[in-house]
Amino acid sequence: MNWITNYVRPKINSMLGHREVPENLWIKCPETGEMVFHKDLEENHFVIPASGYHMKMSAKARLKHIFDDGTYELLPVPKVPQDPLKFRDSKKYADRLKENRVKTSLEDTIVSGYGSVRGVKLVACAHDFSFMGGSLGIAAGEAIIQAFEAAIKRHCPLVLFPASGGARMQEGILSLMQMPRTTVGVEMLKEAGLPYIVVLTNPTTGGVSASYAMLGDVHLAEPGAEICFAGKRVIEQTIREKLPEGFQTSEYLLDHGMVDMVVHRHDLPDTIARLLKIFLKQDGPVAIAETDLEPVKIAAAAE
Repeated sequence: MNWITNYVRPKINSMLGHREVPENLWIKCPETGEMVFHKDLEENHFVIPASGYHMKMSAKARLKHIFDDGTYELLPVPKVPQDPLKFRDSKKYADRLKENRVKTSLEDTIVSGYGSVRGVKLVACAHDFSFMGGSLGIAAGEAIIQAFEAAIKRHCPLVLFPASGGARMQEGILSLMQMPRTTVGVEMLKEAGLPYIVVLTNPTTGGVSASYAMLGDVHLAEPGAEICFAGKRVIEQTIREKLPEGFQTSEYLLDHGMVDMVVHRHDLPDTIARLLKIFLKQDGPVAIAETDLEPVKIAAAAE
């Protein structure tokens, strides 16, 4: 018997006139167990204030955080075939897509936008892990390629924020084909002489880490992010050896040369702008980020 669920919540509901009380008002820190009010967590860009633990962040929230004043032009979502293999496991793939679209209000896992970071124009592309684990399918691959094409057309850099469990199994070989397709997009951007920065977030795994997520000119990573191809448990069972503590985290990969910098989420806009100014040979200092973390106005197109 859960005393809070069975007694306290009904009591609160009766006091409020039977209004439903949301389940997620308080968020628990995975590291310390600290409970943080959801509004405070949102205003702190989903970083636990005391421990500094970086929680997962939606794609739109990430773009809102990275762009100046939270304002950007939302790039259109490409139209692609739905459920080309007519796949079914415990339920139809088409039904899974519908469920995730209702849950996230997104068409698929990729959200892209065009705007400026500390005055530097760029295209930013972010995975949303809440949509089927940020998995890479036809729609995601096409959205990433169109983001590269938009950056080339507007002659600006591209910054990518991967957060994915890898290729989408319900699309089989069509999903795996997005790995070479997106790699071609990376090469197109580089042939145009434009910078490509990847910000590795938790988690970046599977076919995503084996393709466009590891082909940047610079690889940044958020603290504590899991970055790998196969998971630690799978590797240990395969080689029958115990892996080092912290294996596959941002800090471990930084120490072993796979990541260039581990950057706190609050410092990402300034760090990205500083790197891009170097790549683009732009003069002038990068503006210092304000410490005030009040929510900012987001462009109407991103609603």
